[in-house]
Amino acid sequence: MNELERRRVALEATLAKYRNRPLDYRTADCVRMTRFHLLQMGHKPPVLPQYQSFIGARRAVKAAGGVDAVLDTFLPRIPYARMWPGDIALVEGTQDMDCAVLCLGHKVFGWHEDADEPVNMELRTIKAAWRV
Repeated sequence: MNELERRRVALEATLAKYRNRPLDYRTADCVRMTRFHLLQMGHKPPVLPQYQSFIGARRAVKAAGGVDAVLDTFLPRIPYARMWPGDIALVEGTQDMDCAVLCLGHKVFGWHEDADEPVNMELRTIKAAWRV
């Protein structure tokens, strides 16, 4: 299977799992979605600490040094203009916590403060990007 086909299959599995799920820090948030996608792509990301609320998620991310620090340990950073479908980007979130999104091509997929479930969004200000 070529690289783009492998990415498409992994991305479709991730989108199928998270497409209509509301933001819930127990089962569905950007960190859990990113970890699931990395597993679909054949990576072995670290185990997630347990958290069940936004405050718990923020504490866990802060204890790990940030989402970017964790991703830097096993993925190469790339310029965001070179993202392929299935790559991961970090965008500015709310309340001092960045949010990971998945590249779909010219849009990204993730939770937005104005929607109840994850949506396809135009690229916002991207802080960092990683090749998956």
